[in-house]
Amino acid sequence: MAAALVSSAATAWWLSADDGLDYVNDYASHEPLRVVGYPSTGTLHLTQQIVWRLADGSEGSLATMATSDGSGAEARSTAANWVRTFREGAQGPVTAEFHGKGEVRQSVVLYFGRTRQVKQFRLRLDGNGGADGWRVLMRETDPQEAAASPTWAPASPGATLPPAVP
Repeated sequence: MAAALVSSAATAWWLSADDGLDYVNDYASHEPLRVVGYPSTGTLHLTQQIVWRLADGSEGSLATMATSDGSGAEARSTAANWVRTFREGAQGPVTAEFHGKGEVRQSVVLYFGRTRQVKQFRLRLDGNGGADGWRVLMRETDPQEAAASPTWAPASPGATLPPAVP
């Protein structure tokens, strides 16, 4: 009985300490993210959070994920543009294609299956020496710029990546 209590307490501590319960609830209430390429743990986690916040229409939560490169007003405006443009697509199947190694920065292309939209964004470690963790560049205050598909990305995921090594 004591072991069960310790185990339950440890699990409860882990979930609350790491926002694990929120993650579990988010994961259960959204479609799983399909992944192409080679994300780091941090870039994968942030990308998943971005897609979930888009799907939920959570502009404020999305804006808090912005890098320190821009102002709070730019982040809020970009978040509003992204939610307005990609919310419907984020509620369906989404594939994230990761480009680059993801050591300090990574480019991600989202393919929204429901709406056939494509969105590219850049992630990087933020703060002094990356102390603030992974963040997304959010400086697309013009709605047309925010909704634009990348000109270099293929129409479907996986076409630009080299084949996996067996």
